[in-house]
Amino acid sequence: MNVQNSEQGYHYGVMRRAIELIDEGGEGLSLEELACEMHMSPAHFQRLFSRWVGVSPKKFQQYLTLGHAKSMLSERFTTLEAAHGAGLSGSGRLHDLFLRWEAMSPGEYARKGEGLTIYWGWFDSPFGPALVMGTDKGICGIGFASESSQPDAMEDLAGRWPRAQFVEDPEKLRTWAEAAFGTTRASGPIPLYLIGAPFQIKVWEALLQIPLGNVTTYSEIADTVDAPRAVRAVGTAVGRNPISWLIPCHRALRKTGGLGGYHWGLPVKRAMLAYEAAKADA
Repeated sequence: MNVQNSEQGYHYGVMRRAIELIDEGGEGLSLEELACEMHMSPAHFQRLFSRWVGVSPKKFQQYLTLGHAKSMLSERFTTLEAAHGAGLSGSGRLHDLFLRWEAMSPGEYARKGEGLTIYWGWFDSPFGPALVMGTDKGICGIGFASESSQPDAMEDLAGRWPRAQFVEDPEKLRTWAEAAFGTTRASGPIPLYLIGAPFQIKVWEALLQIPLGNVTTYSEIADTVDAPRAVRAVGTAVGRNPISWLIPCHRALRKTGGLGGYHWGLPVKRAMLAYEAAKADA
């Protein structure tokens, strides 16, 4: 197992426990109190956090609060129409994540993966154990098991394409997966293969327009896909996004600044937003 990947997974475990403490104690917890709960010295705890996100644990606490989510909504709200006009969509989009994508045709989707070979493997990520799936065309699924079990995550993703053939082959996916989680530099764009219903794919395309360190709302996404009254359907499509992290459904918030739901657990969503906010501010 890649040592750097393993360290990232460990750091997420430390952070996850810190998130729970912050939820209970708010921003008033001192560095010493947090470090004690992590069974670390303050210096070691601060060093780990600073290496992982590039900011101090205190600053990181601020990123994890609901107040920060609300401030992101007011200060970093992304108007998707403007993002689209700036060229942050389609096969050449998202300079910050170096992605390119194509979508399965509606007819292929209706066959529920029949005739499709999907490779899969487990990888450590900054957000805990990550299940990565892909076809010869690119990554088609990323799920996380820090808030559930690995068999549950496997059943969840595999169940979306029940007629596909699934082959365990992490080496086939390793280059894409490590580039996706930032442990290696990609030699070229990371390819994504979107497998979903036409409306779902429209919503996922809108998510791909949200720049790193920014957020949007479910209603804004509904407006972007020309379905302003279908906010609930948009929320369902966001929740069914199969390629978590790379298709940034974690950047969708409620109008109030509330985090809303997240398919792989709210601690993972909060960690992703905190991670990106710290990277954007670094």
